[in-house]
Amino acid sequence: MTKVTFITADDERFEVDAEDGVSLMEAAVNNSVPGIDADCGGACACATCHIIVPDSFKAATGTPSEDELSLLDFLDNREDNSRLSCQIEVSSDLEGMEVIVPEEA
Repeated sequence: MTKVTFITADDERFEVDAEDGVSLMEAAVNNSVPGIDADCGGACACATCHIIVPDSFKAATGTPSEDELSLLDFLDNREDNSRLSCQIEVSSDLEGMEVIVPEEA
C-alpha cells in the first residue's frame, strides 16, 4: 500500500492507503474523496478526476498521453502540473505524495 493525500478545494485532507497497481482515481473514489467524480470510470474520456501533482512527484507520475493532454486543454483551471488521476498508476514511487483536487471551474 502507498499513502497518498488528496487536498480538496476546501483544504480538507484525505490520506488514503492506495493499493499499488490501481489508478489514483480508483484510490480516490474508493475512499470517497470529494471532487473526484470519475464520470467516465477511468477511460480517459472526461476530466472529472483532475488533480494537480506537486513538482517533486512529476517524474514519478509519468508522461501524459496526447488524449490526456487534449482533455486537460478543455479545463479553465488547468495548471502546468495538471493531470487526470485515472492516468496515474499507484506505485511505491508515489509514497507520501500530496495532490490538489482543484475546485471545478
